[in-house]
Amino acid sequence: MKKRRFLALFMAVAMLGIFALTGCSGNNTQQQDNTSAPSAQTAEGDLLAQIRERGDIIVAMEGTWAPWTYHDEDDNLVGYDVEVAQAIAEKLGVEATFVEGEWDGLLAGLSAGRYDIMVNGVDIDPARQETYDFSDPYAYNRTAVITTNQNSDINTLEDLQGKHTANTISSTYAQLAEQYGAEVTGVDDLNQTFELLLSGRIDATLNAEMTYYDYMKAHPEAELKIAVLTEEANRIGIPMRKGEETAALREAINNALAELGEEGVLSELSEKYFGRDISQAS
Repeated sequence: MKKRRFLALFMAVAMLGIFALTGCSGNNTQQQDNTSAPSAQTAEGDLLAQIRERGDIIVAMEGTWAPWTYHDEDDNLVGYDVEVAQAIAEKLGVEATFVEGEWDGLLAGLSAGRYDIMVNGVDIDPARQETYDFSDPYAYNRTAVITTNQNSDINTLEDLQGKHTANTISSTYAQLAEQYGAEVTGVDDLNQTFELLLSGRIDATLNAEMTYYDYMKAHPEAELKIAVLTEEANRIGIPMRKGEETAALREAINNALAELGEEGVLSELSEKYFGRDISQAS
């Protein structure tokens, strides 16, 4: 009998110990979750915090638009925007991870959250500002109407009425051409645009003034000219998703751009890729 009582007492004490340990274990798990919760809460809704926690900023660009973003002879991704993005990432204390794609899908991917920012010579215009938040301008660029040397029909923007041009459909260049009555053919990249122009299948294309100079440097035999050059330069900025979640990121990027401007980095990169300083309004 005594053995049975002792055994029952022993079992009861053992069960109490197990319950106590189980309770302590559950409390520790709860505490660990609570400890990590503030970090998750801080990152939620704050894209800059997420980027720093991740260790990289995801940058969207075409990779086919020299000298802004393109591949060199060794297939390395290079260009003004590539180095600007890398310099910004360094200021933020993270690495730059580049994702390349066709222009028409880059802004959509930005809206969908697949990329953090887009660095691709993007013009700041009112229509885009309704959907995206932009950084301060980091470059200024005039629009050129490019034709073949033999074309004498286009001398003003108004002369685009009824003409055939080619551009990526959602670009400001396509929108400007349509505004002046041109029929725009959609293309995937810059090389395709010049192929259409040189083969006579389009009358003109609208593009960045600096892009024309870069193309002619690489193809001096190309019989192309700038027929019209806009007087006012477009402001180039970095778009990101609109909203409070990007407020801290936008401020950090603006601070980085300001520092890079003061340090002369933007001017040096501009001279390197364009042969002139386009980092400041003329």
